[in-house]
Amino acid sequence: MSDHHILGGRQAGGRHITRAGQGGDRDVFEYALLRVVPRIERGECVNAGVLVYCRAQGYVGARTHLDEARLLALDPAADVAGVRAALGAVEHVCAGGTAAGQAAGDDAGRRFRWLVAPRSTIVQPGPVHTGLTADPAAETERLLGLLVR
Repeated sequence: MSDHHILGGRQAGGRHITRAGQGGDRDVFEYALLRVVPRIERGECVNAGVLVYCRAQGYVGARTHLDEARLLALDPAADVAGVRAALGAVEHVCAGGTAAGQAAGDDAGRRFRWLVAPRSTIVQPGPVHTGLTADPAAETERLLGLLVR
């Protein structure tokens, strides 16, 4: 078993496990990491952002943070400006509006599904995970700090 053992409906370490029907005022959300894979043949990656989608609140958001030193440690020839542009494009698609391009007319769920679809580019989405939140925008920031920075 992992180092987070389940004890009477709670995990050791104070994180609450919510059972069905116990969500209170929280809604289900989905999230995926954005990973930068500078050399696909090596399989190494750097976490560079997080995508969050909450259907109940009609929210889709992305926050990114590129650790340039980590990226260049994996590939000294990495196109840092290109990676930053790709990460910025993800944030624009989440925000919607004219900056989202063709995705501007899509609803939040459709934009999220398009962004988490597998692709073989340098910026790739990781697997989708779920959780509960009352504030998806705050959750986006929390996950960025926890998993990326």
